[in-house]
Amino acid sequence: CWRVMSAMLVTELLEAERTGSRWLMIVLHGLGDSMEGYRWLPEVLQIPELNYLLVNAPDSYYEGYSWYDIDDPNSGVERSRNVLTEVLGQMQREGYPPEKTYLFGFSQGCLMTMEFVSRYEHALGGYVGISGYCLSPEAILTEMNPATNNHKWLITHGVQDELIPIQVVRSQIKKLNDSGFAIDYREYTKSHTIAPVREWPDIR
Repeated sequence: CWRVMSAMLVTELLEAERTGSRWLMIVLHGLGDSMEGYRWLPEVLQIPELNYLLVNAPDSYYEGYSWYDIDDPNSGVERSRNVLTEVLGQMQREGYPPEKTYLFGFSQGCLMTMEFVSRYEHALGGYVGISGYCLSPEAILTEMNPATNNHKWLITHGVQDELIPIQVVRSQIKKLNDSGFAIDYREYTKSHTIAPVREWPDIR
């Protein structure tokens, strides 16, 4: 069902095969994409208990949307963090508790996953970030909610990523993990995409 979650955001809930399930995955797309790019997710993951909330980012970007301005990200990331706080609050009021909610993000959506849930007041069921990075590991470590460091982070990246160099991501993840931030980090022989054979089973 389509809904306007706030004045800035449009979402759509894809309901689980198992009626009444309260498990939820919130899906954040990458730059220039939209919720339309992830309608196939239920078929690929094949988890009958899982509902999916597909989300369009707040800003128009060519034929799609963006979460922040890539040339000046800080203000957009902060604004989008506030919007996602509204989304999580609304879904909780609708009966989807934080401990049964997962956040899934690709590229810009991965950055938003890391920047948002590391600081969010509730620990979620799990976090999946694909082919992204964070603005500042130091800021995350300073501002994080310790409850989110619960060994339920999966961050993946491609060694052939042409947009976000693997060396940048390796350095950031090492800094986070060396400081006690528990991330299951995995690399794949892929570019800026999702590897269907190896990556989907790991995410599932």
